[in-house]
Amino acid sequence: MRFALITTDKPGALQTRKDNRDAHLAYIAETGVVEMAGPFLDDNDQMCGSMIVLEVADMAAAQAWADNDPYAKAGLFSDVRIQAWKKVVG
Repeated sequence: MRFALITTDKPGALQTRKDNRDAHLAYIAETGVVEMAGPFLDDNDQMCGSMIVLEVADMAAAQAWADNDPYAKAGLFSDVRIQAWKKVVG
């Protein structure tokens, strides 16, 4: 089942994102459940959040993945939403 993980960074947290980016990307590679992902950009083209599409068994697995993301562990996000998602196009 697919889940969209939609996050918003805390204001002024760009350096936290940069400092933890390598660990975040390694986590994505190690877990093998990310179908697609990328950052949201603000008006200055700076990263300010993320959208990650996970292919996992259920909401509990999606929540566990989100909780163990190095970005989450670093306290990057002001808001996190996980929503079941159905791929229709693409």
